[in-house]
Amino acid sequence: MSEAEQGAGRVVIVTGGTRGMGRETAGYLARNGYRVVVNYAGNEAQANETVEEITAGGGTVVAKRADVADEVAVSAMFDEVEAEFGGVDVVVHAAGVMPVGPMVDFDLAQLDRLLNVNIRGTYVVNQQAAKRLRSGGAIINFSSSITRFSRPGYTAYAATKGAVQAMALILARELRGRDITVNVVAPGPIATPLFFEGKSQEVIDRISAEPPLGRLGEPDDVSGTVAFLAGPGRWINGQTLFINGGAI
Repeated sequence: MSEAEQGAGRVVIVTGGTRGMGRETAGYLARNGYRVVVNYAGNEAQANETVEEITAGGGTVVAKRADVADEVAVSAMFDEVEAEFGGVDVVVHAAGVMPVGPMVDFDLAQLDRLLNVNIRGTYVVNQQAAKRLRSGGAIINFSSSITRFSRPGYTAYAATKGAVQAMALILARELRGRDITVNVVAPGPIATPLFFEGKSQEVIDRISAEPPLGRLGEPDDVSGTVAFLAGPGRWINGQTLFINGGAI
């Protein structure tokens, strides 16, 4: 069975689906037959661009606005998707924020924002997914390989992503008997515009050389893994997959 056949007719919500790896993943899943809902927090223009891009490629996609940390808004989004498409099969939770800085100087207001979006947001979205997904469904959360790289300046961000990883196996066990898998992908550096922004060529070359494969990850390295977990990877459950070319 091809990837397109595996995705045919299945409905996926991708939070943070209008930028970065969320957008890349939404496009990949749409190209492989999924009916895609891209969630966004506030940038309507970016959401419209994403919908136009995926539609131009032949995909089925709609955009839905909701703050992932707002349980009322997230529940309403699921209601709308169920009314429009009949149900939800897969949730890819890619929404998150990444302010960085050493602990000694880190603004606690930024810490509160990180905790709210990255931890509470994951909990709220997973809670609704656990209530709503149809049998055979999948929940895939985004973490980061920074939890293993342990780079200075990422203390707060890594802590929130460690919390995301901690949820996976417990939620998978709580969903016993539902035929719903729960997994986490933890990418390393991926060659997206966001990665290259503000970095010198020297820094890019150094990071590119870290993996034994000698390159940065490509967006499809991550999206393809997500698609596998969403479809045929049914015997992978409660796990965190580090997608970084062996850099750790």
